[in-house]
Amino acid sequence: MGSGPAVLRDYVKSLKHSWAEASYVPDAANLPAARAIARRFLELRGEDFAGGLVVRAFEQFTTTEARTWWVHGQCILVTAHPDTPGDLPTGANLQSIASTVAALDLPFVTVDLVLRADGVWRVVELGDGQVSDRPKSTSPATFIAAIAGALEA
Repeated sequence: MGSGPAVLRDYVKSLKHSWAEASYVPDAANLPAARAIARRFLELRGEDFAGGLVVRAFEQFTTTEARTWWVHGQCILVTAHPDTPGDLPTGANLQSIASTVAALDLPFVTVDLVLRADGVWRVVELGDGQVSDRPKSTSPATFIAAIAGALEA
């Protein structure tokens, strides 16, 4: 990967709540330090570790994440991310990803988006709902109504 900051995760989960010790790699070229962070990641994930380690180049974000909910390729709801339920970023460019999400041809997905420092909305994660919590700031009734309305359409 070369030098520069990076972020670790596995195929399913990040450890952003253990950012400094098990997620953020200040310089990927510093292999001993990167290995120590990877070891801590594996230790904390334990039996929940899924698939393999994923290393991404670090990107500077300027907002919290927005979670978008999609049924049959159509966005039916935009909420705050469960980690920041009181902070819903506005202005997410859903048009830029709509055709890609539709092309997946899946009945249900969530897509987490965040605004990068360069002004581009970035897909951070796409999930099939198995680990996609609803933020506490979105009521169960609102969530169920959105899903039910999409399924009736």
